[in-house]
Amino acid sequence: MKKLNLVKLMGFMFALFTSLPSNAAPQKEAPLPDTFAEHKIVLQISDNNPFKQTLVLNVAGNLQRYYGADNVDIEVVAFGPGLRLLFDGNVNTPRIKILMDSGVRFSACENTIKNMAKKLGHRPELQEGVTNVAAGAGRILQLNAAGWQVLKP
Repeated sequence: MKKLNLVKLMGFMFALFTSLPSNAAPQKEAPLPDTFAEHKIVLQISDNNPFKQTLVLNVAGNLQRYYGADNVDIEVVAFGPGLRLLFDGNVNTPRIKILMDSGVRFSACENTIKNMAKKLGHRPELQEGVTNVAAGAGRILQLNAAGWQVLKP
Protein backbone atom coordinates (compact mmCIF):
# COMPACT_ATOMS: atom_id res chain seq x y z
CA MET A 1 0.00 0.00 0.00
CA LYS A 2 2.80 2.44 0.89
CA LYS A 3 4.60 1.59 -2.33
CA LEU A 4 1.46 2.35 -4.37
CA ASN A 5 1.05 5.74 -2.66
CA LEU A 6 4.70 6.55 -3.34
CA VAL A 7 4.26 5.69 -7.01
CA LYS A 8 1.16 7.89 -7.19
CA LEU A 9 3.01 10.76 -5.50
CA MET A 10 5.96 10.44 -7.89
CA GLY A 11 3.59 10.40 -10.87
CA PHE A 12 1.83 13.51 -9.61
CA MET A 13 5.14 15.32 -9.07
CA PHE A 14 6.34 14.34 -12.55
CA ALA A 15 3.11 15.60 -14.12
CA LEU A 16 3.27 18.82 -12.13
CA PHE A 17 6.86 19.68 -13.01
CA THR A 18 6.68 18.63 -16.64
CA SER A 19 3.58 20.76 -17.19
CA LEU A 20 5.33 23.94 -16.05
CA PRO A 21 6.92 26.02 -18.81
CA SER A 22 10.67 25.84 -18.37
CA ASN A 23 11.52 29.18 -19.97
CA ALA A 24 8.71 31.23 -18.47
CA ALA A 25 9.67 34.26 -16.44
CA PRO A 26 8.04 34.39 -13.04
CA GLN A 27 4.90 36.49 -13.09
CA LYS A 28 4.80 39.56 -10.90
CA GLU A 29 2.47 39.49 -7.96
CA ALA A 30 -0.33 42.01 -7.81
CA PRO A 31 0.36 44.88 -5.45
CA LEU A 32 -0.99 44.61 -1.94
CA PRO A 33 -3.98 46.83 -1.26
CA ASP A 34 -3.41 49.96 0.79
CA THR A 35 -5.49 49.37 3.88
CA PHE A 36 -5.77 50.64 7.39
CA ALA A 37 -8.55 48.21 8.25
CA GLU A 38 -8.15 46.33 11.49
CA HIS A 39 -9.32 43.07 9.89
CA LYS A 40 -8.01 41.85 6.51
CA ILE A 41 -9.72 38.81 5.05
CA VAL A 42 -9.33 36.94 1.78
CA LEU A 43 -12.17 34.66 0.75
CA GLN A 44 -11.37 31.78 -1.61
CA ILE A 45 -13.89 30.51 -4.15
CA SER A 46 -12.71 27.59 -6.22
CA ASP A 47 -16.01 25.72 -6.56
CA ASN A 48 -18.62 25.97 -9.29
CA ASN A 49 -21.25 24.99 -6.71
CA PRO A 50 -23.90 27.76 -6.61
CA PHE A 51 -24.42 27.16 -2.88
CA LYS A 52 -20.73 27.82 -2.13
CA GLN A 53 -20.67 30.86 -4.40
CA THR A 54 -23.66 32.32 -2.57
CA LEU A 55 -22.04 31.42 0.75
CA VAL A 56 -18.87 33.38 -0.13
CA LEU A 57 -20.95 36.44 -0.94
CA ASN A 58 -22.97 36.01 2.28
CA VAL A 59 -19.78 35.77 4.33
CA ALA A 60 -18.38 38.94 2.73
CA GLY A 61 -21.55 40.88 3.51
CA ASN A 62 -21.82 39.43 7.02
CA LEU A 63 -18.22 40.35 7.83
CA GLN A 64 -18.81 43.94 6.72
CA ARG A 65 -21.93 44.17 8.90
CA TYR A 66 -20.20 42.54 11.87
CA TYR A 67 -17.01 44.63 11.86
CA GLY A 68 -18.27 47.68 9.97
CA ALA A 69 -17.20 48.33 6.39
CA ASP A 70 -14.44 50.72 7.49
CA ASN A 71 -12.91 48.17 9.87
CA VAL A 72 -12.60 45.22 7.49
CA ASP A 73 -10.90 44.82 4.12
CA ILE A 74 -12.13 41.87 2.05
CA GLU A 75 -10.85 40.39 -1.19
CA VAL A 76 -12.62 37.49 -2.88
CA VAL A 77 -10.22 35.45 -5.01
CA ALA A 78 -11.76 33.18 -7.64
CA PHE A 79 -9.90 30.44 -9.48
CA GLY A 80 -10.60 27.08 -11.08
CA PRO A 81 -14.33 26.36 -11.43
CA GLY A 82 -15.03 29.16 -8.93
CA LEU A 83 -14.15 31.71 -11.61
CA ARG A 84 -17.66 31.26 -12.99
CA LEU A 85 -18.92 33.36 -10.08
CA LEU A 86 -17.30 36.37 -11.75
CA PHE A 87 -18.61 35.72 -15.27
CA ASP A 88 -20.55 38.64 -16.67
CA GLY A 89 -24.24 37.78 -16.36
CA ASN A 90 -23.85 35.39 -13.43
CA VAL A 91 -27.01 35.27 -11.33
CA ASN A 92 -25.03 36.89 -8.49
CA THR A 93 -23.94 39.91 -10.55
CA PRO A 94 -26.20 42.37 -8.68
CA ARG A 95 -24.93 41.19 -5.27
CA ILE A 96 -21.32 41.39 -6.43
CA LYS A 97 -21.88 44.96 -7.63
CA ILE A 98 -23.33 45.92 -4.22
CA LEU A 99 -20.36 44.34 -2.44
CA MET A 100 -17.92 46.11 -4.78
CA ASP A 101 -19.66 49.41 -4.07
CA SER A 102 -19.14 48.78 -0.35
CA GLY A 103 -15.41 48.12 -0.80
CA VAL A 104 -15.09 44.35 -1.37
CA ARG A 105 -12.53 43.55 -4.09
CA PHE A 106 -12.86 40.61 -6.47
CA SER A 107 -9.83 39.00 -8.12
CA ALA A 108 -9.83 36.52 -11.01
CA CYS A 109 -7.06 34.01 -11.75
CA GLU A 110 -5.46 34.70 -15.13
CA ASN A 111 -4.24 31.08 -15.32
CA THR A 112 -7.84 29.89 -15.09
CA ILE A 113 -8.99 32.49 -17.61
CA LYS A 114 -6.39 31.27 -20.13
CA ASN A 115 -7.34 27.63 -19.63
CA MET A 116 -11.05 28.38 -19.91
CA ALA A 117 -10.39 30.41 -23.07
CA LYS A 118 -8.82 27.33 -24.66
CA LYS A 119 -11.88 25.23 -23.85
CA LEU A 120 -14.48 27.90 -24.70
CA GLY A 121 -12.72 29.20 -27.80
CA HIS A 122 -12.76 32.75 -26.38
CA ARG A 123 -11.85 34.55 -23.18
CA PRO A 124 -14.70 34.52 -20.70
CA GLU A 125 -16.21 37.96 -20.09
CA LEU A 126 -15.90 38.98 -16.47
CA GLN A 127 -17.97 41.47 -14.56
CA GLU A 128 -16.83 45.07 -14.60
CA GLY A 129 -14.60 45.91 -11.67
CA VAL A 130 -12.95 42.49 -11.34
CA THR A 131 -9.15 42.57 -11.16
CA ASN A 132 -7.08 39.91 -12.88
CA VAL A 133 -4.21 38.39 -10.89
CA ALA A 134 -1.54 36.12 -12.35
CA ALA A 135 -2.48 33.12 -10.18
CA GLY A 136 -5.42 32.90 -7.79
CA ALA A 137 -3.71 30.53 -5.37
CA GLY A 138 -0.59 32.69 -5.51
CA ARG A 139 -2.66 35.78 -4.68
CA ILE A 140 -4.13 34.05 -1.64
CA LEU A 141 -0.65 33.06 -0.44
CA GLN A 142 0.63 36.60 -1.06
CA LEU A 143 -2.17 38.14 1.01
CA ASN A 144 -1.77 35.53 3.74
CA ALA A 145 1.96 36.25 3.99
CA ALA A 146 1.04 39.94 4.44
CA GLY A 147 -1.14 39.09 7.45
CA TRP A 148 -4.52 38.51 5.82
CA GLN A 149 -6.79 35.80 7.25
CA VAL A 150 -7.81 33.19 4.66
CA LEU A 151 -11.32 31.75 4.69
CA LYS A 152 -12.77 29.16 2.36
CA PRO A 153 -16.45 28.99 3.20
